[in-house]
Formats: sequence, C-alpha cells, structure tokens
Amino acid sequence: MSLTAQLKEFAAASIKRHPGEAQTIMKQAIDDLVASEMIQKALKTGDQLPEIVLGNALGNQVNVNDILKESKVVIAFYRGNWCPYCNIQLRALQQAVPEFEAKGAKLVVIGPELPDNSLTTTEKNELTFEVLSDIDMIVVRSMNLVYQLPTALQELYEKFGIDLETNQGNENQELPIAATYVVEQNGTISYHFLEEDYKLRADPQDILNVL
Repeated sequence: MSLTAQLKEFAAASIKRHPGEAQTIMKQAIDDLVASEMIQKALKTGDQLPEIVLGNALGNQVNVNDILKESKVVIAFYRGNWCPYCNIQLRALQQAVPEFEAKGAKLVVIGPELPDNSLTTTEKNELTFEVLSDIDMIVVRSMNLVYQLPTALQELYEKFGIDLETNQGNENQELPIAATYVVEQNGTISYHFLEEDYKLRADPQDILNVL
C-alpha cells in the first residue's frame, strides 16, 4: 500500500476515534494555517538550501552540505514520535531508502525533538537514515516552515497526552509543516512538497519520480 493510501486510511479511522469537537478544532487549525498563506514564504523549487548543521539521534553533528558533496539529498520534516502520521511516513521512507540510494540520493529527516526523543523515533521505526534534531526550530524557521499551535489545539493535544514542551525542550508550542525536498548537489532545490494539512505527506514514489 502506498504512503498516500496508508495516511488516508489512518485519517478515516481517526475521525471515528476522535469525532465531534476534536475534529472541528483540528480542521480549524488547518484552515487558519491555509488562510495565513505561510506556505507562500517557504523555500520552493529553484531556491538554494541554507546551511544545515544539526545533531543526530546520537548527539553527533551532521552537516548536510557534506552529504551533498557525495550525493543528492532528500530532506523530510516530521513533527515528533507522538505523531502517528509521522511514524507512518518515516516507515514508508525507510522502505524507499534502497531506491533513493540507487538513484544517487541520501535521505535525511529533521524534527524538533530533543536528541533522546529522536533516538526513540529512530529505534521505534527501525530507521537507518539520519534523524536530526532541530531544537528551537532554527532550520525550519530559516526555511519558513514553522508555525505556532493555536490555543485550542494546544489544549486538545494536552488531552491526548501530547507534551510538546517535554518533547522539544522549549515552551514555544511550535511545529514544522509537512514538507519534503529534493536537493541537488549544488544546493538547489529541485522538488518541494509543502502542505498545511499534517495528514498529507510526500509519497516516496513521487520523490523517486523526480530523482
């Protein structure tokens, strides 16, 4: 089953698990994000990737520019190990790693989690690629991919047992939008996927089609 189909199936089941007000709050948050037009300012195809140097799940510094010296890079952003849509996405990306590499691309995933939580994400989903911690949203902010959760959604997440402050190590209540890029070795973005709706992600097959 494709990633797109998996996400659609999970979203349909989620509506049954959390009907009524919860759905209204989550939909309103997406609608407000669309209305803000923040995606218009995000990096897109043709733009240059900024320098990215972040710690990985083991706390070691990784410079994406160093990876670009050897291959193209696929960069995907995720929200956290608490997000089921992100975990479905990460597992689908893991399955596609051999195909990415056969086409001369390395996969790097970036999230706002503290390194310990990134390690949990890596182990839980049996990931073999770099999972980098963008603490305080430094990279996503430079790429105009970050937004702050509205109060109603913060309160709903708390009811769900989601503690962003503990997960991310800050009080900002911010998350990255669903974004995926293919970056050429010269640092130019050759593909972008940007989506306000967190339930939608770039399908690995679409990424492979542009590599």
